[in-house]
Amino acid sequence: MAAPTDPVPPPRRPEPPRTRIVLAEVSRRGTDRTRSELTEQTRVGEALVRGLVRAQLALALRLAVVVLVGLGGLPWLFAIAPAVGRVTVAGVNLPWLLLGVAAFPFLVAVGWAYVRLAERNEQDFSDLVQRPER
Repeated sequence: MAAPTDPVPPPRRPEPPRTRIVLAEVSRRGTDRTRSELTEQTRVGEALVRGLVRAQLALALRLAVVVLVGLGGLPWLFAIAPAVGRVTVAGVNLPWLLLGVAAFPFLVAVGWAYVRLAERNEQDFSDLVQRPER
């Protein structure tokens, strides 16, 4: 018996040289520069981060004032207008309801607002850093 022979492969066509086209690099030049400012902690990068920290601090202070006025103002209200402090709702004094029960949903709402607004500040910062320079 004759040994099977290997079939001869057909001749290959030469492949054309590949051309690499990267469109993303064109639009990110400004972004890379801003990111390098941040990572290298240059004066511009420090100013950007300082602006974000300042915005977050301002937000925290504004909401702290809301909590202080909202909850801290109630004892003052009851001291100035004792008749308000004697009001009862469903057999419970109004000060107990406001300070003991209503304070918790108020604090949850302020916390929710803080998280939402802080994330918006961070998103604005991220958009600023990723925006290409013109």
